[in-house]
Amino acid sequence: MHLSENEGIEKYSFVVTGGLGFIGAALCLELVRRGARLVKAFDLRTHSPWSSQLTQYGVHLIQGDITNKQQVQKALQGSDCVFHLASYGMSGKEMLQYSRVDEVNINGTCHIIDACLDHQIKRLVYVSTPNVVYGGKEIVNGNENLPYFPIDDHVDPYGRSKSIAEQLVLKSNGRPFTKKNGKCLYTCAIRPAAIYGPGEERHLPRIITLTKLGLFPFKIGSPNVKSDWVYIDNLVLALLLASMGLLDDIPGREGLPIAAGQPYFISDGSPINSFEFLRPLLKSLDYDLPKTSLAVSHALLLGKIFWAFYSFLYPWLNSRWLPQPLILPAEVYKVGVTHYFSFLKAKEELGYAPMVSSKEGMAATIAYWQERKRRSLDGPTIWAWLFCVIGMSALFAAAYLPDYGPIPFIRAVHLFFFRSMLALKVIFVLAAAAHVGEAIYAWNVAKTIDPANARGWFWQTFALGIFSLRLLLKRAKK
Repeated sequence: MHLSENEGIEKYSFVVTGGLGFIGAALCLELVRRGARLVKAFDLRTHSPWSSQLTQYGVHLIQGDITNKQQVQKALQGSDCVFHLASYGMSGKEMLQYSRVDEVNINGTCHIIDACLDHQIKRLVYVSTPNVVYGGKEIVNGNENLPYFPIDDHVDPYGRSKSIAEQLVLKSNGRPFTKKNGKCLYTCAIRPAAIYGPGEERHLPRIITLTKLGLFPFKIGSPNVKSDWVYIDNLVLALLLASMGLLDDIPGREGLPIAAGQPYFISDGSPINSFEFLRPLLKSLDYDLPKTSLAVSHALLLGKIFWAFYSFLYPWLNSRWLPQPLILPAEVYKVGVTHYFSFLKAKEELGYAPMVSSKEGMAATIAYWQERKRRSLDGPTIWAWLFCVIGMSALFAAAYLPDYGPIPFIRAVHLFFFRSMLALKVIFVLAAAAHVGEAIYAWNVAKTIDPANARGWFWQTFALGIFSLRLLLKRAKK
């Protein structure tokens, strides 16, 4: 398919569901850059890291819920093309919220389809997932001829709901509009690999946070396991090409659009072990990948334990105090079993080819995270926090608190090592004085090299002492 880069975009109106997210925002900005007449970002959120930039470039922000049919109808009115990106339950705690996953991914998609038919919107591009055909069994260089993975065999509601939604979208291809005028809706589905790039907000922050806290204790599966990744710019290009592939009014190409009713796998075209893919990013941030590996069967068992535990905590899954689970079964399959796909069909039918290589994409991602780390307060692992907080609290309790509850036992343990109460009190005073002195020193150093976080460095060093101060001095040396 050989069209100009703005074919079907310039002077057209677009709606991007999930438009305030990482992918949606990048797509909205590219549509504006290519001359779209109107771009509307339809999202449940009222604010995101990209809100101000989207507003600055003239994107209309519409707050709404795709599970509300009236709000969907209103948002899509007057549009020429819809990119349906909004979804729920891809990873973490969201995965366990079955009803919400189905409500957003299935019912919400039905509302999008109905609105397209009611408002005579001719093009609908759906962002799906490779999980519609993958469910934990090895796939090497798969293509679009693979059958859908059996609905009842999915290990998580996300993959199951996205499979149902994709089939609904593709089966709606060719459906006549509600107002019979001889025209119809054209649809296609994009199945992107794991997405990365500067600003990615779902996978990389979670991985980096776990690594920073020392809670990334093992790799999963064999080093020979490979999977796909796709850089954000490449995915946006594929989405735009897909929308062009649904045009039916191109002179000399009348008839059924080439992409109508079709799914497409999209990636950088460089399958790699996920942990090796992440290694340069973590290394650039002074974090290390774990050296130990866990067999897939053992990781699955661990994932099921976390699934059961978090299911018990279902009423509190949306609470901020409840951290993300370490790993869940579907995530084990994502990193522990080989599955990658060819984008040959997208290349032949849409003209897709990655515009950014994996090496270039990772370099941009590294630069973003290095700058983000430079602007933030760095901290030690959770083990250092536990050691300092519990250690200082126990020392204070042993030295000064009256006998109550576990205090006698704590005091006995400390006396075994330090022999006298006087020694306990002197050691606590010296340790506290050292923490105060280190905190004041950290505050003075931070005012020079990291003034925005000077107060944070003071309090963190007051709590952790040398564990925090050494990180600040390391930053000062750089």
